[in-house]
Amino acid sequence: MSAASEEVSDVTAHGREPTLKRVLGPKLLLLFIVGDILGAGVYAVTGTMAGTVGGIVWLPFLLAFVVATLTAFSYLELVTQYPQAAGAALYTHKAFGIHFVTFLVAFAVVCSGITSASTSANVLAQNLFGGLEINGWMGKPGQGVITAVALGFMLLLAAVNLRGVGESVKFNVVLTVVEMAALCIVIGVGFFVMAQGTGNPGEIFVFNDSQDKGLFLAVTAATSIAFFAMVGFEDSVNMVEETRNPEKIFPRTMLTGLGIAVLLYMLVAVSVVSVLTPTELEGIREAEGAALLEVVHKGSPDFPIDKVFPFLAVFAVANTALINMLMASRLIYGMARQHVLPRPLGKVLPVRRTPWAGIAFSTVLALGLILYVTSDPESNIVANLSGTTAFLLLCVFTVVNVACLVLRRKRDPHRKVFFTSPGPLPLVAAILCAFLAGPWVGRNIIQYQIAGGLMAIGVILWLITWLINRRTNDGDRVDS
Repeated sequence: MSAASEEVSDVTAHGREPTLKRVLGPKLLLLFIVGDILGAGVYAVTGTMAGTVGGIVWLPFLLAFVVATLTAFSYLELVTQYPQAAGAALYTHKAFGIHFVTFLVAFAVVCSGITSASTSANVLAQNLFGGLEINGWMGKPGQGVITAVALGFMLLLAAVNLRGVGESVKFNVVLTVVEMAALCIVIGVGFFVMAQGTGNPGEIFVFNDSQDKGLFLAVTAATSIAFFAMVGFEDSVNMVEETRNPEKIFPRTMLTGLGIAVLLYMLVAVSVVSVLTPTELEGIREAEGAALLEVVHKGSPDFPIDKVFPFLAVFAVANTALINMLMASRLIYGMARQHVLPRPLGKVLPVRRTPWAGIAFSTVLALGLILYVTSDPESNIVANLSGTTAFLLLCVFTVVNVACLVLRRKRDPHRKVFFTSPGPLPLVAAILCAFLAGPWVGRNIIQYQIAGGLMAIGVILWLITWLINRRTNDGDRVDS
């Protein structure tokens, strides 16, 4: 069937409201997943992890990959059975049928994506002006100018998003290629230093317990931190209605994307440990993005990294923000189509066939969050963001893994099965996710406070949605 006929059938099959345009093939989907996983996470957490466990910083990345992959199996089983854009919230509703729980899961995912994108926009503006300042092209701007650029960037993302997912994902391809190039620079410098015999390859298997936690607790804490760098694969399920033949291409593409990401992460970790001394590793614990910058600066002093790397970081955080806003708008669209959010939020542009209402709603929230997070210049935005985002998503993943087990029992025996998570893996994944979400991993109390505040907002929004649904008699019309 031609692309044109596909578009016509998509519109006519659903009557008045057009559906989303299926433009993603396996290559674009793979780049979307890889770009989303890589994101700003590796820049933000590598230094903290290295300061926690020393030379074995690669191990938490590997363990986080294992937990993420086990959860990805559950997502793949569910997305091939229910190829709709609502993702985790849809699976929760089909498994438990409780609107309140469904809305909280949806709100947690949306909020984590929007908060991440909002903060990434602010970090992007800071890095942009930092690069301009280092190169002597302008002086240090005030916080108001930085905030204005961050707000403008979010509006630019909204415009790209409204233009269409094809354009959005093509923009993502460019950002992902640049982002991977930046990580390859770090990896190349690390292996160059080792080849010259001036590195510290022996430190790769050395555990440095600088916080006196012991091996198990230190690695557990670092794995919890590393998990922030592994999230992103779950965003792709919200693009399922814009993917061609999702039942066939999703399993292989998602697992390939996870494999590429963890390979790059482990190579970056090896490079960091090989170039920096144990004392330097401990010293970069609180430096949010200094680990990779320091590796290239020390390993290749003749390379003008101080003048180049801030702009590479701009591309990294821009990529994260773009994909997070794509995910948030599609999730809002999907939940509105399922009548868990107000139906007007599911509106689609007739010509461009993009979810304009979901894009507008998520952008307004993002603009408000940017103003909020920049109101306190003393706060550690990246640490609070990564910890809270990881906590919220670990809770969501726990629910999704349990939902996978529940829906497996409800499965129609006559319905074709495209992918099944092996045996009890969803239960194992649920236990591991719940464990990493607990306070025993050393998570800062403020992260639980932020998450609790977000869930309180979620309860208020659920009540408003419930009243609207009841007034319009949509409360029990969730698609089966």
